[in-house]
Amino acid sequence: MEQLDSRGFRLGFAGFVLFTGLAGDFWRNSLSWYGYGAIVAVIVAISIVLLVRNRARLRLSGLPYTLLAFLLVTTVSIAWSFYPLYSALGATVQLVTTAAAVSIVITLSWTQLLTVLGWVFRAVLGLSFLFEFVVSAFIRHPIYPIWIAPEAHPAALLYWSRNLLFVSGKIQGILGNSSLLGMAALLGLIVFAIQLASRRVGRGWGWFWIGVAVLTIGLTRSATIFVGVLVVAVVAVAALVVRRARSRRLAYAGVGVGVLVLAAVGFLLRNPILGVLGKSDTLTGRQGIWDKVIGLATERPAFGWGWLSYWIPWIAPFKGLIRRGGVAVAHAHNAWLDVWLQVGIVGLVVFAALVLATLLRSWIMATDGIITKPGEPGRLTWVALLPILMLAAQLVQSVAESRILLEGGWMLLVIWAVKTKLTPLAAEPSIAERETT
Repeated sequence: MEQLDSRGFRLGFAGFVLFTGLAGDFWRNSLSWYGYGAIVAVIVAISIVLLVRNRARLRLSGLPYTLLAFLLVTTVSIAWSFYPLYSALGATVQLVTTAAAVSIVITLSWTQLLTVLGWVFRAVLGLSFLFEFVVSAFIRHPIYPIWIAPEAHPAALLYWSRNLLFVSGKIQGILGNSSLLGMAALLGLIVFAIQLASRRVGRGWGWFWIGVAVLTIGLTRSATIFVGVLVVAVVAVAALVVRRARSRRLAYAGVGVGVLVLAAVGFLLRNPILGVLGKSDTLTGRQGIWDKVIGLATERPAFGWGWLSYWIPWIAPFKGLIRRGGVAVAHAHNAWLDVWLQVGIVGLVVFAALVLATLLRSWIMATDGIITKPGEPGRLTWVALLPILMLAAQLVQSVAESRILLEGGWMLLVIWAVKTKLTPLAAEPSIAERETT
């Protein structure tokens, strides 16, 4: 059991957990749902063991109360759920996903977390290009996941790869979805840039992976991700301006004016911008999905229909509710509407509090220096930008996808929420000694 405490195991296990959370479709599409289930079972078991072995580092008072409140709401929703057995399953999945994320928080430092995230996103992007190359160079036709029988003529939306690499099409990579691959590229771009700026990777290696991330964003061509790149850039500039400013008041005033101007320009030019991005004003059919979700949510507005996370397409009220391209839609394509639908206004308020509290702590971490000794000026570090930039990207995605509530998206939110409260950056003085802005 001593092996569980070794640095190599902690880093490797954390990387495996995050890869599985962010690239779960890779395991499902290649090993089937049964293989994926076996992997998840192993992860859950080891995560629980790690939590027990490191329980001295985990104080209940150190966990965000808003996170505990949201988990409580999703669990208690079983009592009023329209589908109580499935809500029990959904709440259990939410709890074990949280446990896996917390096990990472208490076993990794901030710099180790940055390193592991670098491994994970390099693996996702690198394997995606290798996968698409093999499909286009050798198989030469679209392929389905292993659990789909092609002779059944399933919907084209279920293709794992569309064989589009050599024609500069919207590649889907090992995730089987161009939007999710684009999001992985954006998150990877943030991690790679921070690693390069903090000199934790060589310049050649760092710029190479930044180039891979940018190329992936270009090939996936997701409008949401293009907006995410802009928002992340604005947040990064704002944080750097504030952390370097002599007058915080003037800095915040300037940032506020800049954000308002950008928001106004974006609103006034929204139709031309959507046209350039190849999107209609219905946002690729999402407006129709949102309308149906809102209509269903208003039937049980206060407490919702009961927590599920992913929708269960064969039960009421989701059976036949929304289909796109012959495939049942499994989430609201908007995290906020999904929370309202499943746990009502009560759950929505708690979730908003969780996000806002995490944003505030992440912003303070990004803009305030690390003080390691009484009386010394705070030192500013690049790794301090990690949670605020990653969370900014996730929140942009939350408007068009519900992934922040699911699998790797939820893991990352839990990591930012718990680690910004439980493990202050000042607890790792070696960071400030190695990298400064």
